Amino acid sequence: MDKLYDLINYLLSERNDLGRIEIPENEEDRFRLYRSLVNIRPVMKADEAYLLAEDEYLTALNEQKGITHISELSPVEDRIYLWKGDITTLSCGAIVNAANSGMTGCWQPCHSCIDNCIHTFAGVRLRYRCGQIMKAQGHEEPTGKAKITPAYNLPCDYVIHTVGPIVQGRLTDEHCRLLESSYKSCLEIAVQNNVQSIAFCCISTGVFGFPQDKAAEIAVHTVREFLKAHDIQVIFNVFKDDDHEIYKRLLGAG
Repeated sequence: MDKLYDLINYLLSERNDLGRIEIPENEEDRFRLYRSLVNIRPVMKADEAYLLAEDEYLTALNEQKGITHISELSPVEDRIYLWKGDITTLSCGAIVNAANSGMTGCWQPCHSCIDNCIHTFAGVRLRYRCGQIMKAQGHEEPTGKAKITPAYNLPCDYVIHTVGPIVQGRLTDEHCRLLESSYKSCLEIAVQNNVQSIAFCCISTGVFGFPQDKAAEIAVHTVREFLKAHDIQVIFNVFKDDDHEIYKRLLGAG
C-alpha cells in the first residue's frame, strides 16, 4: 500500500493542473486514483526510481490476479486455442491490443476497454514507447496495420497494437477487408519478430461496432489461412459469454 501511495504522489507531482487531490485511505479507491492518473498522463519519460517502483507494484499485482500460461491450455485445432479470460493475465509470446489511431492508449480514466487495461497493467513506459513510434511515423496509424512493442509489466513478451475498422451503419466489404488486414498484419509482425504464440482479442467489436459473428468468421478464416504457411500458435481470447459461444461454434470446440 505504501508503494502505491508513493506512485500516486509522484504522478501528482508531475501535474499542476489538477488542484488539490486527497489520496484515499481505501485501497480500491487508491488504485482507481492511480489508474486514472496513469490514463491521463502525457507521453513523457518517468524517473527511473518511479519505474522501478511501478515495476515491482504491477508485477505483484498481475501475479495476484493469477497468470495463465499458454502451456496450460489445450488446442481446439492444430495450433489454435480458445480461451475465455483477462488477456492481461495471459503468458504467451504476444497479446493483441485493439488500439485507436493515436496508438498511445485510452485516455479516459478507468475506462473498461482493452486498450485502457493493457496500458494500465503494462505501466507508463508502454505509452511512452508508443508515443516514440508515432512521433517517428509522423501520422496516425492507418486502419488494418500493426505495430509491436515490449509488454513491460504484462506477463507476455510483446504487445501488438492494431487499429481495426469502425463500423457506423451498414457493414461493407471494405470494413471486412480492413479487419482481415488487421489480423494478417498482427500475424506477420509476430512472425517477423520470432514470436511463437499470439493471443487475439475480438478486434473491432464492442464500441467499434463490427458485428461479432462476422468479425469472428473473418478472424478464424484469416488465421487458418495464415497457418497453412507459417508455424505460430494462435489463441482466440474472449471475455464475454456470447463471443465464447460464437468461437466455440466456428472452431467446433463444443
